[in-house]
Amino acid sequence: MLKKQMEIYISKALSENKVELFKEEKEYAERHHLTNDFTIVEKENNTRFTDAYIERSNKENEELISEESAAFLSQPLEYLKINKSEFLYIESSWFELIGVETLSLEVDDVFGTYNALFGLKFQKKMGNALKAYLNNELQGEIGTYSLMFNQGDGLWDVNFSLSGVEGFKEEMSLGDALSLIYHFLFILVETIEEDN
Repeated sequence: MLKKQMEIYISKALSENKVELFKEEKEYAERHHLTNDFTIVEKENNTRFTDAYIERSNKENEELISEESAAFLSQPLEYLKINKSEFLYIESSWFELIGVETLSLEVDDVFGTYNALFGLKFQKKMGNALKAYLNNELQGEIGTYSLMFNQGDGLWDVNFSLSGVEGFKEEMSLGDALSLIYHFLFILVETIEEDN
C-alpha cells in the first residue's frame, strides 16, 4: 500500500523534473528506487501540517469547541495537559498517505500521559506483526498501547502513549508531536509491509 501511495503522490507532485518531499518520503523514495529521472528537493519538516484540518473538542460529549488553523500547532504540547477536558482531532493528507485515519491527541485522564488515537488501514491478519512492532519500538511499561481490530470499519483502532516514542519531549510543540507521530507511523507501516 505505501509504495503504491508514494508512486501516486510522486506522479501528482512531479513538476519540471523535480518533486518536493519531506525527509521520510525522500528516504523511502530513494530506498525503493522511485527516483528514476527527476530530482528530489527536501521540504522543511515544520511545513508538513500547514494544510491540516484541526478541531478542538470536548472529551466528555465530543462537542466541537472550535476549528483551528495550522498556527495552533505552535502551541506547546502541554496545552493538552492544561486543558484535560479537550482533545484534538487532526486530518491530514500526510496521514492518509500512510493509511492513518482520524488521528486524535489527548491527555489520559487517569495516567496523565499524552496519547495518540487513530484508525490504521491494515488487514486483520497483520495483527501479530503490528503487536510485535509496537512491543519492540514503544519504550516503557506494558500498557503503553492498546490495539483492537474494528470489524465494522476494517481498521485497527490504535491508542499509544507518546512518552513511549523515541524522541518524545514534553516540552515539544503540538506540531513537533504530530511530526514525531507521523515519523513513528511511517516507519511502522514501511516495516510491516516489507516484512509481510
